[in-house]
Amino acid sequence: MRTKVFLLFFVPLIFMLPACSYKLSLDGSTIPLQLKTINVMFFENTAPLVVNNLSQLFTEALKERVRSQTRLSMVRGEADATLEGQITGYGIAPASVQATSDNRAPIAGLTRLTITVKVKYTNIANKKQNFEESFSRFKDFSGDLGSQEQALILDINKQLTEDIFNRAFNNW
Repeated sequence: MRTKVFLLFFVPLIFMLPACSYKLSLDGSTIPLQLKTINVMFFENTAPLVVNNLSQLFTEALKERVRSQTRLSMVRGEADATLEGQITGYGIAPASVQATSDNRAPIAGLTRLTITVKVKYTNIANKKQNFEESFSRFKDFSGDLGSQEQALILDINKQLTEDIFNRAFNNW
């Protein structure tokens, strides 16, 4: 009886396995073979609050993500794909409120730094993948912003570039 159950259920599965397949790329992304070059343009900071090196830090972080996780050649000018945009938001706001003991106004227990980037992705090979949208990420911190600002920017840039990369190359 066991042999019959085995033959009825598992043998057909063996014949179905060759029909089931999936494609994995070495770099983890789904970049068409005809896509060979990309131009990552400078992301200007047009946010009301401006940090001097934010544009440079973000643009370089995005370039490094593309360089390290794809086979694409980075070029200036005409390319098979283009990433361009601007930093549209850089905001600091209370994330949690902390009561005070002497009837003063409450103070921020945590503060949130938020960066928003508007991105336009153009893929000449596959226009269906083109998009223009905003990405926003934040990081909460306590204490003085000045001493932590650069580290917070690096953390947020890492999150933003991951979101943008996944949207452009992993169809997420």
